[in-house]
Parts: sequence; C-alpha cells; structure tokens
Amino acid sequence: MTTEQKTIKSLDGYQLIAYYLTQFMFVVGVVLMVPAISLLFYPSEYIIFLKYFFPPAAILMLVGVFTYYYFKSYEKNKLARHQDAVLVVLIWIMSLILSGIPFLFMGYSFTHAIFETTSGYSTTGLTIVDVTTAPKILLMFRSFMQFFGGVGFVLVLTSVISNQIGMRLYQAEGHNDQLVPNLLKSAKYIMRIYILYIVIGIIFYVIFGMPLYDAINHSISAVATGGFSVKAASIAAYQSVAIEVTTIVLMILGGTNFFVHYILLIKREFKSVFAHIELKVFAVIASTTIVFSLLSLMSYLDLGFGEALRQSSFQLISAITGTGYQTIPSFKGLPSTMFFFIILTMILGAGMGSTAGGIKQYRIGLMAKSQYWQIQEMLSHKKTIRARMINRVGKKFNVEKEDMLQNYMFITTYIIVLLLGTVIIMAYNHSFEDALFEFASALGTVGLSVGIMNSSSPALILWTGTFGMFLGRLEFYVVFIATSKLILDVFKKKVV
Repeated sequence: MTTEQKTIKSLDGYQLIAYYLTQFMFVVGVVLMVPAISLLFYPSEYIIFLKYFFPPAAILMLVGVFTYYYFKSYEKNKLARHQDAVLVVLIWIMSLILSGIPFLFMGYSFTHAIFETTSGYSTTGLTIVDVTTAPKILLMFRSFMQFFGGVGFVLVLTSVISNQIGMRLYQAEGHNDQLVPNLLKSAKYIMRIYILYIVIGIIFYVIFGMPLYDAINHSISAVATGGFSVKAASIAAYQSVAIEVTTIVLMILGGTNFFVHYILLIKREFKSVFAHIELKVFAVIASTTIVFSLLSLMSYLDLGFGEALRQSSFQLISAITGTGYQTIPSFKGLPSTMFFFIILTMILGAGMGSTAGGIKQYRIGLMAKSQYWQIQEMLSHKKTIRARMINRVGKKFNVEKEDMLQNYMFITTYIIVLLLGTVIIMAYNHSFEDALFEFASALGTVGLSVGIMNSSSPALILWTGTFGMFLGRLEFYVVFIATSKLILDVFKKKVV
C-alpha cells in the first residue's frame, strides 16, 4: 500500500466533541490567567495568583496545546445533527466547573463555587462572595468571567474550530446576531464594539472620580450587563450622579442587540436603527415603568421629582438590561408598584443578540404584533390575505405562523420554569413576591436580589438559582436538545 493510499485518521462524533473540549480548556486557562492584571494595582497578591490561579491555568493550557498538536494531522469531520448543541452545553458545564477551581482552593464549597462561576459567565451578578474581604484578584476574575460570558464562549472558540462549525455553535448558544456571513468577521466587529464601549466607560468613570481598578471592573460588568461590583453597596457607594448616568448609558449599550451597534457604528444606517422593533419596545417599557415608578416614589416615600427620577430610572434600566447594579440599599421598602415593575422588566429582558437575558424584547414585540394580527383577522373578511411583516434593524421580514407559534412556545416555557423555580424557593418560607423577584432575577440573568440567595442560603436554593441562570443564559432549547441527544445516544448504545 502506498503512502497516498493510507487511510487518514479522523475524528468525528463524541471523539470530536472531546477534542474540542480539550481545546476549550486552553481558553479557560487564559481566563484564569487574565486576573493577573489585578497585580498592577495590588502587587502584594502575587502569592494568591501563583497559589490559586496559575497552577490550574498552566495545566489547562498545556492540555489544550498538547491535544492540538497530537491531533493536528487528524481530519476533523462534521458534527452530527444536534451534536453542536451537546458541545455547547458541555463547554459551558466544563467551563463552570474548571473556573471554580480557584474558589475551591480558597475554601469555598463546591455549591458556592459553581453558583459564583455560573453567575459570572451567565452575566447575572448574584453573588456569595463578600467583596469587602475577598482578594482583589478574585474580584477581577469575576469581572473577566462576565466579559467572556457576555460575548459568548463560541466567539472565543472560533480561533480553534472552523468558521462553518463555529457559526452552528454560535447560533446553538442562543445568538441570532450574525452580522456578516463569516463568523470570524462577525466576531471581530462584535469584539471591537464590545471593547470600545468598555474602554470609553473606564475613561468616563475615572474622569468622574472612580479609582482605575474600580473603573475597570465596573465598566466590564456594566457593558456585559453582569452587575458584579467591587463595593458592597454597588454603584451607590460612589454617591455620584455622573457615575450613575455613565452606568445607565453603559447598561443600555450592553442590553442592545450588537447588530444594532454594527449598523449604527460601522454601516451608519441611522434610519434603520431607529426603525428596529426592539428599540421601540425598549422605549415603551422603559418610559412606562420609569414614569409609574417615579410617581409611586414621590407619593409613597415623599421624594422630590429629581431624586425620584434618579432612583427609578437607574433601578428600572438596571432591571430591563439585566445588569443588576443598584443605588438603593434594599428593595424591601419600595412601593409595591415599583417592586412589581422591577420584577416585570427582569422577566421581559433586553435585546436579542445582547449580553442580557430575559424573554427578550424582540419576542415581546412579536407577541404584541401577533395579538394585533389575530384581532385584525377576526374583524376582517376571512378571505382577506395580509402580509405579516416585522422591522428588524430597518429590514422588513415576513413572519410565518410557525414563527409566532415558536415564539409563544418559548414564552410559555419561560413562564413555566419561572413559576417552578419560584415555588421551590417559596418552600423555604419565603413570600411569593420575594421568591418571584429572586428567581426572576436568576432566570433573567439580572442579579438584583432581596437577599434570598447568599452565602448562608440552603444548598437547594443556590442550586435552583444556578440552574435558573444556566437555563436563562442558554435560552432553554439548546439545553433540552443536548440532554435529549445524550440520553438517546446512550440508550441506543445500550440497546445495541
């Protein structure tokens, strides 16, 4: 047999999935190395870095490099149907566990470690870490988890896998913001916009008096709509209107579909941007909830107009965009009207293709349009045929009945999961409204809290929040599909 006739070794199926997972170990290793930036501000913590971060980071990066060169000559076949969903879910699970190693080394329990890493990568912001005593390098690590989780793991993974497979994984991760046919170009544009906003945020924070270390962490978390803070009082610790306004702007930018940013900054099609349905939905939700919350603060707490506007606008924008920053000490004393609107906006969520969670504004807009079309059909002649069009970034797309059905199915699934999580939390003697608030925050990857999920919470409550954050970030279906695929494949092997 000649050399040309020799069979080329190849990887496919779960062997290929295992290979990609080892490649992503390198990425997790890089994430564990990045917090070393904190040593520029707190050099005395180098021992913490060398002891808790560097060893696992080095091992993971070595594993990634070794498997890359070992299997370099192997042909990488295409993943089978639904195996892309399996890979995405396994990437997330592996990253959550491996990124929890520094927490475990520092004495945190496994439950606490996974809760914190899930909150970080899902850009939620719920935390069990005491920021007043935690090492600064750990706080920086949390912020960078939100940085990578905000843009999505798959954007990072495109440097390792082919563009074709990368796009399938990117869409499987819950994104629909393919800016151009080539994912590498899309990734480049998204990362440039993402980093640009963070840098601008850092500059303005510093100008308005925030220390540079704090500015880096808060700007990352604001644009990632994550909400991790280096202060126990969050943004309220600075008592600065300018810092609050800067944060509001960054939260809105992070909660807006990155395709909108691309059209605005790269293509400069301003009319297309303002015709986008999500911006209209955001304007309606934000203006309505802020006005009614403002009025309730003025009447219930007897606040002046300026202070009421300041408090209501910050808290509501934080809830809508899924960020989780706050400028008030507690949500317990809020008027019931504002408390309800915060829960509602956490459920509704921000833009598709953004760093935020929730049902998403596009789905809300499509649901409203669907109701209008349904009423229109009921009132008109049965033979009348009307086009169902919806405006997405200046382009009108035809909406099929199947699209509306899938939209209703997602919203229904979201509400069912929301209620199930709420009931579990209520089992620990929490009121319905508090339990709903807390789980709506977890499922919507928001991070606002009434104090139910913390370091002293029962394990079941923390795991309920963890699964809520995980499902909310991956938007359910990819998890359901991946789980079903794994079960079916295991069952087939047993039958055979």
